[in-house]
Amino acid sequence: MPLYNRRPELPPILPPPPLGLADLLGRVRQALQQQLADSYWVIAEVAELTVPRFAGAHCYFTLTEQTIDSRGTPVKAQARATLWSQRYQQLAPAFERHTGQPLRPGLKLLLRVQVRFHEQYGLSLDVTAIDPSYTVGELALLRLKTLRLLEEKGLLERQKLLTLPLAPQRLAVISSPTAAGFQDFVQQLDEASYDFALTLFPAMMQGDEAPASIRAALDGVRARRSQFDAVVIIRGGGSRTDLLAFDEYGLAAAVGAFPLPVLTGIGHERDEAIVDLTAHRALKTPTAVAVFLVERLARLEAAFLGYGEQVVALARRQLSQRHARLDQLSGQSRYAAHRQLDNAREALHARARQAAQGPREQLRQLGLGLVRFRHQLPRAARRALAREQRGLRQRGRALLGRFIRHHRRRREVLLRRRFQLQLALERQLHRHELRLAAISEQAALSHLRQQLTTGQ
Repeated sequence: MPLYNRRPELPPILPPPPLGLADLLGRVRQALQQQLADSYWVIAEVAELTVPRFAGAHCYFTLTEQTIDSRGTPVKAQARATLWSQRYQQLAPAFERHTGQPLRPGLKLLLRVQVRFHEQYGLSLDVTAIDPSYTVGELALLRLKTLRLLEEKGLLERQKLLTLPLAPQRLAVISSPTAAGFQDFVQQLDEASYDFALTLFPAMMQGDEAPASIRAALDGVRARRSQFDAVVIIRGGGSRTDLLAFDEYGLAAAVGAFPLPVLTGIGHERDEAIVDLTAHRALKTPTAVAVFLVERLARLEAAFLGYGEQVVALARRQLSQRHARLDQLSGQSRYAAHRQLDNAREALHARARQAAQGPREQLRQLGLGLVRFRHQLPRAARRALAREQRGLRQRGRALLGRFIRHHRRRREVLLRRRFQLQLALERQLHRHELRLAAISEQAALSHLRQQLTTGQ
Protein backbone atom coordinates (compact mmCIF):
# COMPACT_ATOMS: atom_id res chain seq x y z
CA MET A 1 0.00 0.00 0.00
CA PRO A 2 1.20 3.55 -0.70
CA LEU A 3 2.14 5.55 2.35
CA TYR A 4 0.24 8.72 1.13
CA ASN A 5 -2.63 9.53 -1.09
CA ARG A 6 -1.83 10.39 -4.63
CA ARG A 7 -2.66 13.99 -5.73
CA PRO A 8 -5.09 14.21 -8.54
CA GLU A 9 -3.40 14.97 -11.79
CA LEU A 10 -4.22 18.54 -13.02
CA PRO A 11 -4.93 19.10 -16.65
CA PRO A 12 -2.03 20.83 -18.47
CA ILE A 13 -2.24 24.65 -18.80
CA LEU A 14 -2.41 25.48 -22.44
CA PRO A 15 -0.86 28.76 -23.70
CA PRO A 16 -3.25 31.36 -25.08
CA PRO A 17 -3.88 31.06 -28.75
CA PRO A 18 -1.52 33.24 -30.83
CA LEU A 19 -2.74 36.59 -32.12
CA GLY A 20 -2.21 38.12 -35.50
CA LEU A 21 -0.05 41.21 -35.62
CA ALA A 22 -2.96 43.31 -36.83
CA ASP A 23 -5.13 42.06 -33.96
CA LEU A 24 -2.39 42.85 -31.41
CA LEU A 25 -1.76 46.34 -32.77
CA GLY A 26 -5.50 46.95 -32.90
CA ARG A 27 -5.73 46.10 -29.18
CA VAL A 28 -2.83 48.55 -28.54
CA ARG A 29 -4.70 51.29 -30.41
CA GLN A 30 -7.88 50.63 -28.44
CA ALA A 31 -5.96 50.65 -25.14
CA LEU A 32 -4.33 53.99 -25.98
CA GLN A 33 -7.66 55.52 -26.95
CA GLN A 34 -9.24 54.37 -23.68
CA GLN A 35 -6.38 55.32 -21.36
CA LEU A 36 -5.15 58.67 -22.80
CA ALA A 37 -6.83 62.05 -22.77
CA ASP A 38 -7.94 63.76 -25.93
CA SER A 39 -4.82 66.00 -26.11
CA TYR A 40 -1.75 67.07 -24.10
CA TRP A 41 0.59 70.09 -23.92
CA VAL A 42 4.13 68.80 -24.60
CA ILE A 43 7.55 70.50 -24.46
CA ALA A 44 9.99 69.11 -27.02
CA GLU A 45 12.86 70.12 -29.30
CA VAL A 46 12.55 69.97 -33.08
CA ALA A 47 15.23 67.56 -34.29
CA GLU A 48 14.08 67.32 -37.91
CA LEU A 49 11.53 69.32 -39.90
CA THR A 50 10.02 68.84 -43.35
CA VAL A 51 8.08 71.90 -44.43
CA PRO A 52 5.41 71.79 -47.17
CA ARG A 53 6.82 72.30 -50.64
CA PHE A 54 3.49 73.09 -52.27
CA ALA A 55 0.01 74.19 -51.29
CA GLY A 56 -1.97 71.49 -49.52
CA ALA A 57 1.09 69.55 -48.30
CA HIS A 58 1.67 68.74 -44.64
CA CYS A 59 4.49 69.57 -42.21
CA TYR A 60 6.32 66.69 -40.51
CA PHE A 61 8.38 66.88 -37.29
CA THR A 62 10.76 64.66 -35.41
CA LEU A 63 10.48 65.72 -31.77
CA THR A 64 13.12 64.81 -29.17
CA GLU A 65 13.85 65.36 -25.48
CA GLN A 66 16.94 64.51 -23.44
CA THR A 67 16.03 63.39 -19.91
CA ILE A 68 17.26 61.16 -17.08
CA ASP A 69 15.30 58.18 -15.73
CA SER A 70 14.88 57.23 -12.06
CA ARG A 71 18.19 55.32 -12.11
CA GLY A 72 20.13 58.35 -13.40
CA THR A 73 20.58 56.96 -16.90
CA PRO A 74 20.35 59.46 -19.78
CA VAL A 75 17.33 58.75 -21.94
CA LYS A 76 16.47 60.26 -25.30
CA ALA A 77 12.75 60.35 -26.09
CA GLN A 78 11.74 60.71 -29.74
CA ALA A 79 8.47 60.78 -31.64
CA ARG A 80 7.12 61.66 -35.06
CA ALA A 81 4.58 64.48 -35.30
CA THR A 82 2.43 65.86 -38.07
CA LEU A 83 1.06 69.36 -38.58
CA TRP A 84 -1.68 68.99 -41.14
CA SER A 85 -1.88 71.43 -44.03
CA GLN A 86 -4.83 73.49 -42.86
CA ARG A 87 -3.43 73.97 -39.36
CA TYR A 88 0.05 74.66 -40.76
CA GLN A 89 -1.29 77.57 -42.80
CA GLN A 90 -2.73 79.05 -39.59
CA LEU A 91 -0.06 78.23 -37.00
CA ALA A 92 3.20 78.75 -38.94
CA PRO A 93 2.62 82.43 -39.91
CA ALA A 94 1.36 83.25 -36.41
CA PHE A 95 4.44 81.60 -34.87
CA GLU A 96 6.78 83.61 -37.12
CA ARG A 97 5.00 86.89 -36.34
CA HIS A 98 5.35 86.37 -32.59
CA THR A 99 8.90 84.94 -32.48
CA GLY A 100 10.52 86.66 -35.45
CA GLN A 101 11.63 83.38 -37.02
CA PRO A 102 10.03 80.43 -38.79
CA LEU A 103 9.69 76.88 -37.54
CA ARG A 104 13.12 75.27 -37.85
CA PRO A 105 15.23 72.49 -36.34
CA GLY A 106 16.78 73.31 -32.99
CA LEU A 107 13.84 75.27 -31.60
CA LYS A 108 12.25 74.27 -28.32
CA LEU A 109 8.44 74.31 -28.65
CA LEU A 110 5.36 74.03 -26.46
CA LEU A 111 2.85 72.05 -28.55
CA ARG A 112 -0.64 70.70 -27.96
CA VAL A 113 -0.72 67.19 -29.45
CA GLN A 114 -3.08 64.26 -29.86
CA VAL A 115 -1.66 60.75 -29.60
CA ARG A 116 -2.38 58.62 -32.65
CA PHE A 117 -1.56 54.94 -33.25
CA HIS A 118 -1.98 53.20 -36.57
CA GLU A 119 -1.42 49.52 -37.24
CA GLN A 120 0.67 50.31 -40.32
CA TYR A 121 2.45 53.56 -39.41
CA GLY A 122 2.88 53.10 -35.67
CA LEU A 123 2.77 55.82 -32.99
CA SER A 124 2.65 59.48 -34.03
CA LEU A 125 1.46 62.85 -32.72
CA ASP A 126 -0.96 65.26 -34.37
CA VAL A 127 -0.06 68.88 -33.59
CA THR A 128 -3.16 70.99 -32.94
CA ALA A 129 -1.63 74.16 -31.42
CA ILE A 130 1.75 75.86 -30.80
CA ASP A 131 2.33 78.39 -28.01
CA PRO A 132 4.80 80.98 -29.45
CA SER A 133 5.22 82.77 -26.10
CA TYR A 134 7.17 79.80 -24.74
CA THR A 135 9.65 79.95 -27.66
CA VAL A 136 10.00 83.74 -27.29
CA GLY A 137 11.03 83.22 -23.67
CA GLU A 138 13.53 80.56 -24.70
CA LEU A 139 15.05 82.88 -27.34
CA ALA A 140 15.32 85.73 -24.84
CA LEU A 141 17.04 83.45 -22.35
CA LEU A 142 19.41 82.24 -25.08
CA ARG A 143 20.27 85.85 -26.01
CA LEU A 144 20.83 86.74 -22.35
CA LYS A 145 23.01 83.66 -21.88
CA THR A 146 25.05 84.60 -24.94
CA LEU A 147 25.57 88.15 -23.65
CA ARG A 148 26.62 86.92 -20.22
CA LEU A 149 29.11 84.47 -21.72
CA LEU A 150 30.59 87.22 -23.90
CA GLU A 151 30.82 89.51 -20.89
CA GLU A 152 32.54 86.84 -18.79
CA LYS A 153 35.17 86.44 -21.51
CA GLY A 154 35.61 90.22 -21.84
CA LEU A 155 34.46 90.26 -25.47
CA LEU A 156 31.77 92.94 -25.12
CA GLU A 157 34.28 95.72 -24.40
CA ARG A 158 37.48 94.47 -26.07
CA GLN A 159 36.70 96.12 -29.42
CA LYS A 160 35.91 99.42 -27.67
CA LEU A 161 39.47 99.51 -26.29
CA LEU A 162 40.94 99.50 -29.81
CA THR A 163 41.81 102.88 -31.35
CA LEU A 164 40.18 103.67 -34.65
CA PRO A 165 42.72 105.55 -36.87
CA LEU A 166 42.10 109.25 -37.39
CA ALA A 167 41.73 108.66 -41.13
CA PRO A 168 40.55 105.07 -41.78
CA GLN A 169 40.80 104.74 -45.57
CA ARG A 170 42.10 101.17 -46.05
CA LEU A 171 38.94 99.17 -45.43
CA ALA A 172 38.25 95.42 -45.47
CA VAL A 173 34.56 95.05 -46.35
CA ILE A 174 32.64 91.86 -45.51
CA SER A 175 29.39 91.69 -47.46
CA SER A 176 27.56 89.93 -50.22
CA PRO A 177 28.90 91.42 -53.49
CA THR A 178 25.42 91.54 -55.02
CA ALA A 179 23.67 93.10 -52.03
CA ALA A 180 22.03 96.50 -52.47
CA GLY A 181 23.48 97.64 -49.15
CA PHE A 182 27.03 97.04 -50.43
CA GLN A 183 26.29 98.99 -53.62
CA ASP A 184 24.90 101.90 -51.59
CA PHE A 185 28.01 101.84 -49.37
CA VAL A 186 30.39 101.96 -52.36
CA GLN A 187 28.37 104.70 -54.09
CA GLN A 188 28.35 106.86 -50.97
CA LEU A 189 32.16 106.62 -50.68
CA ASP A 190 32.65 107.27 -54.42
CA GLU A 191 30.65 110.49 -54.15
CA ALA A 192 32.92 111.77 -51.37
CA SER A 193 35.99 113.88 -52.10
CA TYR A 194 38.30 111.43 -50.31
CA ASP A 195 40.07 108.33 -51.56
CA PHE A 196 39.15 105.00 -49.94
CA ALA A 197 40.84 101.67 -50.69
CA LEU A 198 38.17 98.96 -50.42
CA THR A 199 38.87 95.22 -50.38
CA LEU A 200 35.78 93.01 -50.52
CA PHE A 201 35.74 89.69 -48.66
CA PRO A 202 32.53 88.01 -49.94
CA ALA A 203 30.33 86.22 -47.42
CA MET A 204 26.78 84.97 -47.03
CA MET A 205 24.82 87.46 -44.95
CA GLN A 206 21.71 85.43 -44.07
CA GLY A 207 20.70 81.85 -43.48
CA ASP A 208 22.12 79.06 -41.36
CA GLU A 209 25.49 79.17 -43.16
CA ALA A 210 25.95 82.93 -42.71
CA PRO A 211 27.86 82.86 -39.34
CA ALA A 212 30.43 80.37 -40.63
CA SER A 213 30.80 82.31 -43.89
CA ILE A 214 31.39 85.62 -42.09
CA ARG A 215 33.87 84.00 -39.69
CA ALA A 216 35.78 82.62 -42.70
CA ALA A 217 35.89 86.14 -44.17
CA LEU A 218 37.23 87.47 -40.86
CA ASP A 219 39.95 84.82 -40.94
CA GLY A 220 40.88 86.05 -44.41
CA VAL A 221 41.14 89.63 -43.14
CA ARG A 222 43.16 88.52 -40.10
CA ALA A 223 45.84 87.01 -42.37
CA ARG A 224 46.24 90.44 -44.06
CA ARG A 225 45.43 92.71 -41.12
CA SER A 226 48.54 94.88 -41.62
CA GLN A 227 47.03 96.08 -44.92
CA PHE A 228 43.86 97.54 -43.37
CA ASP A 229 42.83 100.26 -40.94
CA ALA A 230 39.43 98.79 -40.04
CA VAL A 231 36.88 96.09 -40.95
CA VAL A 232 33.35 96.92 -42.14
CA ILE A 233 30.53 94.34 -41.91
CA ILE A 234 27.50 95.58 -43.85
CA ARG A 235 24.16 94.20 -44.85
CA GLY A 236 21.02 95.86 -46.13
CA GLY A 237 17.68 95.84 -44.38
CA GLY A 238 15.79 92.64 -43.71
CA SER A 239 13.30 90.95 -41.48
CA ARG A 240 14.09 89.55 -38.04
CA THR A 241 14.41 86.10 -39.53
CA ASP A 242 17.05 87.26 -42.03
CA LEU A 243 19.19 88.79 -39.28
CA LEU A 244 19.25 85.91 -36.77
CA ALA A 245 22.77 85.00 -37.93
CA PHE A 246 24.14 88.13 -36.23
CA ASP A 247 22.99 86.88 -32.80
CA GLU A 248 25.11 83.71 -33.06
CA TYR A 249 27.68 83.40 -30.25
CA GLY A 250 30.59 82.21 -32.40
CA LEU A 251 30.29 85.16 -34.79
CA ALA A 252 29.87 87.69 -31.97
CA ALA A 253 32.94 86.26 -30.19
CA ALA A 254 35.00 86.37 -33.40
CA VAL A 255 34.09 90.05 -33.89
CA GLY A 256 34.79 90.91 -30.25
CA ALA A 257 38.24 89.25 -30.32
CA PHE A 258 39.28 90.66 -33.72
CA PRO A 259 42.55 92.67 -33.64
CA LEU A 260 41.27 95.49 -35.91
CA PRO A 261 38.36 97.85 -35.17
CA VAL A 262 35.14 96.42 -36.62
CA LEU A 263 32.35 98.73 -37.83
CA THR A 264 28.89 97.23 -38.44
CA GLY A 265 26.13 98.57 -40.64
CA ILE A 266 23.37 95.99 -40.39
CA GLY A 267 20.02 97.39 -41.43
CA HIS A 268 17.44 95.94 -39.06
CA GLU A 269 14.00 96.66 -37.67
CA ARG A 270 14.68 95.63 -34.07
CA ASP A 271 17.10 96.17 -31.23
CA GLU A 272 20.83 95.84 -31.78
CA ALA A 273 22.13 92.44 -32.78
CA ILE A 274 24.72 90.84 -30.50
CA VAL A 275 27.38 91.42 -33.19
CA ASP A 276 26.59 95.15 -32.93
CA LEU A 277 27.28 95.01 -29.20
CA THR A 278 30.71 93.36 -29.60
CA ALA A 279 31.83 95.59 -32.51
CA HIS A 280 33.92 98.75 -32.10
CA ARG A 281 31.05 100.88 -33.41
CA ALA A 282 27.58 99.94 -34.66
CA LEU A 283 25.64 102.01 -37.18
CA LYS A 284 22.14 101.38 -38.46
CA THR A 285 22.73 100.98 -42.21
CA PRO A 286 25.60 100.57 -44.73
CA THR A 287 24.99 104.15 -45.86
CA ALA A 288 25.37 105.32 -42.26
CA VAL A 289 28.78 103.61 -42.08
CA ALA A 290 29.91 105.40 -45.26
CA VAL A 291 28.65 108.75 -43.93
CA PHE A 292 30.48 108.15 -40.64
CA LEU A 293 33.79 107.48 -42.46
CA VAL A 294 33.42 110.49 -44.76
CA GLU A 295 32.48 112.83 -41.91
CA ARG A 296 35.45 111.57 -39.88
CA LEU A 297 37.85 112.52 -42.68
CA ALA A 298 36.03 115.85 -43.19
CA ARG A 299 36.42 116.73 -39.51
CA LEU A 300 40.10 115.79 -39.61
CA GLU A 301 40.65 117.89 -42.75
CA ALA A 302 38.84 120.87 -41.21
CA ALA A 303 40.97 120.56 -38.06
CA PHE A 304 44.21 120.46 -40.07
CA LEU A 305 43.15 123.46 -42.18
CA GLY A 306 42.27 125.42 -39.04
CA TYR A 307 45.58 124.56 -37.41
CA GLY A 308 47.45 125.48 -40.60
CA GLU A 309 45.77 128.89 -40.74
CA GLN A 310 46.57 129.48 -37.08
CA VAL A 311 50.21 128.52 -37.65
CA VAL A 312 50.50 130.86 -40.66
CA ALA A 313 48.88 133.75 -38.77
CA LEU A 314 51.10 133.21 -35.73
CA ALA A 315 54.23 132.95 -37.89
CA ARG A 316 53.34 136.19 -39.64
CA ARG A 317 52.85 137.94 -36.31
CA GLN A 318 56.17 136.62 -35.05
CA LEU A 319 57.98 137.76 -38.22
CA SER A 320 56.37 141.19 -38.03
CA GLN A 321 57.45 141.53 -34.41
CA ARG A 322 60.99 140.41 -35.27
CA HIS A 323 61.21 142.89 -38.17
CA ALA A 324 60.01 145.71 -35.92
CA ARG A 325 62.59 144.74 -33.31
CA LEU A 326 65.31 144.60 -35.98
CA ASP A 327 64.40 148.06 -37.22
CA GLN A 328 64.45 149.34 -33.64
CA LEU A 329 67.90 147.89 -33.00
CA SER A 330 69.18 149.26 -36.30
CA GLY A 331 67.95 152.74 -35.39
CA GLN A 332 69.52 152.47 -31.94
CA SER A 333 72.83 151.42 -33.52
CA ARG A 334 72.81 154.35 -35.94
CA TYR A 335 71.92 156.75 -33.14
CA ALA A 336 74.73 155.38 -30.96
CA ALA A 337 77.22 155.73 -33.82
CA HIS A 338 76.18 159.31 -34.52
CA ARG A 339 76.36 160.13 -30.86
CA GLN A 340 79.85 158.65 -30.57
CA LEU A 341 80.86 160.63 -33.65
CA ASP A 342 79.50 163.83 -32.17
CA ASN A 343 81.30 163.15 -28.92
CA ALA A 344 84.52 162.51 -30.80
CA ARG A 345 84.11 165.74 -32.74
CA GLU A 346 83.51 167.68 -29.58
CA ALA A 347 86.56 166.07 -28.01
CA LEU A 348 88.57 166.89 -31.12
CA HIS A 349 87.50 170.48 -31.09
CA ALA A 350 88.38 170.72 -27.41
CA ARG A 351 91.77 169.18 -27.98
CA ALA A 352 92.29 171.41 -30.99
CA ARG A 353 91.59 174.44 -28.89
CA GLN A 354 93.90 173.13 -26.18
CA ALA A 355 96.64 172.27 -28.69
CA ALA A 356 96.38 175.48 -30.66
CA GLN A 357 99.32 176.70 -28.75
CA GLY A 358 101.34 173.46 -29.15
CA PRO A 359 103.94 172.56 -31.80
CA ARG A 360 102.67 172.27 -35.41
CA GLU A 361 103.85 168.64 -35.63
CA GLN A 362 101.71 167.65 -32.72
CA LEU A 363 98.78 169.39 -34.38
CA ARG A 364 99.45 167.56 -37.65
CA GLN A 365 99.64 164.18 -35.87
CA LEU A 366 96.45 164.86 -34.08
CA GLY A 367 94.84 165.78 -37.39
CA LEU A 368 96.02 162.54 -38.98
CA GLY A 369 94.72 160.57 -36.02
CA LEU A 370 91.43 162.33 -36.35
CA VAL A 371 91.17 161.49 -40.03
CA ARG A 372 91.93 157.81 -39.36
CA PHE A 373 89.43 157.78 -36.58
CA ARG A 374 86.76 159.35 -38.80
CA HIS A 375 87.31 156.70 -41.49
CA GLN A 376 87.46 153.72 -39.10
CA LEU A 377 84.45 154.63 -37.03
CA PRO A 378 81.75 154.28 -39.78
CA ARG A 379 83.26 151.00 -41.00
CA ALA A 380 83.31 149.66 -37.45
CA ALA A 381 79.74 150.81 -36.95
CA ARG A 382 78.65 149.13 -40.18
CA ARG A 383 80.43 145.90 -39.26
CA ALA A 384 78.86 145.94 -35.79
CA LEU A 385 75.45 146.64 -37.32
CA ALA A 386 75.88 143.77 -39.84
CA ARG A 387 76.89 141.37 -37.06
CA GLU A 388 73.89 142.43 -35.01
CA GLN A 389 71.57 141.97 -37.99
CA ARG A 390 72.97 138.46 -38.69
CA GLY A 391 72.56 137.55 -35.04
CA LEU A 392 68.99 138.82 -35.07
CA ARG A 393 68.17 136.79 -38.19
CA GLN A 394 69.66 133.64 -36.67
CA ARG A 395 67.70 134.18 -33.46
CA GLY A 396 64.56 134.81 -35.51
CA ARG A 397 65.02 131.56 -37.44
CA ALA A 398 65.73 129.65 -34.23
CA LEU A 399 62.66 131.14 -32.55
CA LEU A 400 60.53 130.30 -35.58
CA GLY A 401 61.77 126.66 -35.66
CA ARG A 402 61.27 126.33 -31.91
CA PHE A 403 57.76 127.76 -32.23
CA ILE A 404 56.87 125.37 -35.08
CA ARG A 405 58.11 122.36 -33.08
CA HIS A 406 56.31 123.54 -29.97
CA HIS A 407 53.11 124.15 -31.90
CA ARG A 408 53.33 120.71 -33.53
CA ARG A 409 53.73 119.06 -30.16
CA ARG A 410 50.85 121.06 -28.73
CA ARG A 411 48.67 120.16 -31.71
CA GLU A 412 49.42 116.44 -31.30
CA VAL A 413 48.66 116.64 -27.57
CA LEU A 414 45.39 118.46 -28.26
CA LEU A 415 44.41 115.90 -30.91
CA ARG A 416 45.13 113.02 -28.54
CA ARG A 417 43.19 114.64 -25.73
CA ARG A 418 40.30 115.43 -28.03
CA PHE A 419 39.95 111.89 -29.33
CA GLN A 420 40.50 110.41 -25.87
CA LEU A 421 37.63 112.53 -24.61
CA GLN A 422 35.50 111.56 -27.58
CA LEU A 423 36.29 107.87 -27.06
CA ALA A 424 35.50 108.13 -23.33
CA LEU A 425 32.20 109.84 -24.16
CA GLU A 426 31.30 107.15 -26.66
CA ARG A 427 32.14 104.45 -24.13
CA GLN A 428 30.00 106.09 -21.49
CA LEU A 429 27.10 106.49 -23.94
CA HIS A 430 27.45 102.88 -24.96
CA ARG A 431 27.43 101.72 -21.33
CA HIS A 432 24.25 103.68 -20.72
CA GLU A 433 22.72 102.15 -23.85
CA LEU A 434 23.65 98.70 -22.60
CA ARG A 435 22.12 99.43 -19.21
CA LEU A 436 18.94 100.73 -20.84
CA ALA A 437 18.80 97.65 -23.08
CA ALA A 438 19.31 95.38 -20.05
CA ILE A 439 16.56 97.20 -18.13
CA SER A 440 14.24 96.92 -21.15
CA GLU A 441 14.96 93.22 -21.47
CA GLN A 442 14.36 92.66 -17.75
CA ALA A 443 11.08 94.57 -17.97
CA ALA A 444 10.05 92.53 -21.02
CA LEU A 445 10.95 89.28 -19.25
CA SER A 446 9.04 90.36 -16.14
CA HIS A 447 6.02 91.26 -18.27
CA LEU A 448 6.26 87.95 -20.07
CA ARG A 449 6.42 86.03 -16.78
CA GLN A 450 3.35 87.90 -15.56
CA GLN A 451 1.50 86.98 -18.76
CA LEU A 452 2.55 83.34 -18.39
CA THR A 453 1.46 83.34 -14.74
CA THR A 454 -1.89 84.91 -15.69
CA GLY A 455 -2.29 82.40 -18.57
CA GLN A 456 -1.66 79.51 -16.20
